[in-house]
Amino acid sequence: MAQRNLHVAKQQKNDEFYTQLSDIANELRHYREQLKGKVILCNCDDPFESNFFKYFAANFNTLGIKKLITTGYTKSPIAGSQLSLLDIEGLKPEGEEPYVVEINEVPDLNHDGAISLDDVEHLLKHDKNVATPLKGDGMYPAGDFRSAGCIELLKQADIVVTNPPFSLFREFVAQLVEHDKHFLIIGSKNAITYKETFKLIKDNKLWLGYGFSGGNAYFKIPPEKAREFAAGVYDPNTGLVKFRNVGWFTNLYVDKSEDPITPYLTYEQGLVRGLYPKYDNYDAIEVSKIADIPSDYMGVMGVPITFLDKWVPDIAALSRERERERDGKSSEIWAHTHRTDTQWRQRSTSTARKSSSESSSNGFQVIGSNRGVDQDDSGYYGRSTYIDGKETFKRLFIQRV
Repeated sequence: MAQRNLHVAKQQKNDEFYTQLSDIANELRHYREQLKGKVILCNCDDPFESNFFKYFAANFNTLGIKKLITTGYTKSPIAGSQLSLLDIEGLKPEGEEPYVVEINEVPDLNHDGAISLDDVEHLLKHDKNVATPLKGDGMYPAGDFRSAGCIELLKQADIVVTNPPFSLFREFVAQLVEHDKHFLIIGSKNAITYKETFKLIKDNKLWLGYGFSGGNAYFKIPPEKAREFAAGVYDPNTGLVKFRNVGWFTNLYVDKSEDPITPYLTYEQGLVRGLYPKYDNYDAIEVSKIADIPSDYMGVMGVPITFLDKWVPDIAALSRERERERDGKSSEIWAHTHRTDTQWRQRSTSTARKSSSESSSNGFQVIGSNRGVDQDDSGYYGRSTYIDGKETFKRLFIQRV
């Protein structure tokens, strides 16, 4: 039901989903080393309301980031419900035009021994942290991430972290790729099988982050939108809607070695149990549960898209490849992956003893899916899969490497 409502929201361009601070903090804690010394851009977030702004501003020094840039598109209909700064008289500029806030430092200006939003409040009133209105460019309105002014801000950024409009997810990701940016963004997992997104997954240029706690993502919505969601999805007491089909999409380093894919069956053992039927129209076997992936099968397998919750590409190999693409000049973020990959190998030694190297999440390559022929240049993948004439669910095709 939640997935259906998310689809309806996308169709109706209802993109007013406001991320909870706890969810942001829970995901961002994994990337602290990669955020140090970086310019962070939140370009789909009202600077005076967004919890992304609240998180980065309050943790500016703890994270060691170089600069925070936050832009908004339109005035939020839930103004004042997320960020305590709005309770301060006269802080938010008058009018509804979108603003950009740029923070370069957050000292302890009230001398209470801690950095807090009280210090950010003070900074917003001083020269080194500028709040200025944004302008449109004739094609796109002020604050739109596609506008010329916002693109100039994007060029300054090292990492983009935000919750973009679901209806513009394709365009948003395409822009990030075009400008060669690192990113951590929220999106519907339905986007996995979009031809544009899937190509990036297949080319090891995008994968899923660590995810929402328990697989549930909670978002604040304007009260007047509540009637668009079914009972059990919207909670009138909290003003939150719950989606299970939402995740974090990224090209930052992700370590999933603590919860690896660890097969317990061989292919022959699975056949004895009636597993692994072959598709009518593909040279591949059906693996309906991630836990049932055979430990020794080298052919193509169709698996649920939840496979991506556990999978990341081979980061060390990917880092070396990106160095070659940059003529030997690795970015600081990807240089970090070399160090972290060594740490990963040390931490996962005990796991490696229990299972073959092929059974780690890095031991697979995503090569296709059964949705969208146009996502595959050969035209082979992308057709629906059938077993004994019956169509199966969405599947990714994977193979050991």
